[in-house]
Amino acid sequence: MLKKPNPMSSIRLIAINALIKILTRPAKPKDVFDDIFDELEVRDRAFVMELVYGVLRHAIYIDWLLEPFIKTPAKVAPFTRNNLRAAIYQLVFMRVPDWAAVNEAVEAEKTNSQKASFVNAVLRSFLRSTAQERPLPEKDPVKSISIKTSHPEWLIKRWIERFGADEAAALAEANNHVPPIVLRVVDAANKERVLKLLEEKDIKAQQAKYSPDGIALNTCPPDIYSELLSTGAFIQDEASQLVAHLLNPLPGERVLDACAAPGGKVTHIAELMKDNGEVIAIESDSRRIPQLKENIKRLFLKSVKIVNADASAPDKNIGGDFDRILLDAPCSSLGVIRRNPDVKYRHSVKSLAAFHEKQHALLRSVSAMLRKGGTLVYSVCSTEPEEGEKVIERFLHNHPDFSIIKADQPFFNALETGSAHYRTYPHRHGLDGFFAARLKRN
Repeated sequence: MLKKPNPMSSIRLIAINALIKILTRPAKPKDVFDDIFDELEVRDRAFVMELVYGVLRHAIYIDWLLEPFIKTPAKVAPFTRNNLRAAIYQLVFMRVPDWAAVNEAVEAEKTNSQKASFVNAVLRSFLRSTAQERPLPEKDPVKSISIKTSHPEWLIKRWIERFGADEAAALAEANNHVPPIVLRVVDAANKERVLKLLEEKDIKAQQAKYSPDGIALNTCPPDIYSELLSTGAFIQDEASQLVAHLLNPLPGERVLDACAAPGGKVTHIAELMKDNGEVIAIESDSRRIPQLKENIKRLFLKSVKIVNADASAPDKNIGGDFDRILLDAPCSSLGVIRRNPDVKYRHSVKSLAAFHEKQHALLRSVSAMLRKGGTLVYSVCSTEPEEGEKVIERFLHNHPDFSIIKADQPFFNALETGSAHYRTYPHRHGLDGFFAARLKRN
């Protein structure tokens, strides 16, 4: 007979079931959390997120630590596997007392299966062992870095080929660090209000390194997010903020954001234009439009018009002759692993090839709507050349009426990688991994 869970094991059960949904179905963490967080207190939400994101960041290393104590890993049920992963994460990374981590895991297992004694035996064996001192396979740098940083071997292999082993390891390590919180505040008066609020709350803030609109925070309690947002601030990584600056829209222009949800970049574009002009925000996924609308409404922007359409075959009523176009294309998101650690388990070289084809098709489609002399910015939150440089190279080869041009602002100089391509990396710049290029129609 299965045991009724106590309150702590109930919270643990939520975390374990979230991991199962994310790692086996697979579901996105945000969607999973949206379904469960209304029922949880703030403290319990924090615990669930710590456990889930912690396991996602370190799953390959955790499985390697467990390997000597499980004879047939493939036969371990998803619930038991993720319960063990959560316990090892608590023991190794959270410094939870041994007895507490083991007891929680055993109690949770009793509510779901008859494997409580197995879980207890595995964890007790781990604690008696020197598993954490087990040497990595140093003669195989791909495998060694993969295990140590919990990144798939195919991705580490690519990074070693491009950057060398040391930098590949540094990039992967940076992906396992919790990213800073960066606010975007364009209006000077709003910025004063935001800085005053942060000072009142004793939250240290500093000007972002690259984006003139960025305010970087060391920490920010979730309970003051609503206050910050009411001042006109927008939570947006600095790399993402730079995309609108690369486009450099001007008041009175006609601008298109071809893949607009959730609205970070399109609202930034409208703010840089002082809400003066016409901004068309295309979004193909109707489920994402409510959030897009909410972000536009919260910032009191009147110049943005939302169109539910596919940018690869846009509504003819949208028209053409745009002065500027942003294509922030759907991508692998391998540049934002530090925010979404699940993405490193979702992709392969084959999926990168599929993204490349879709991205090139979108770029070809939206470029036809740009006026002569107009500017188009292509961007992706990916570290991989197939989604960045190779898309631009292919497009320019087939479209001689377009040329690549440099950014207008000097703060982009440090981010240029050659040929007027711009890249950011978490280990080099402390920013999300982005690629962007600026094109002109001749």
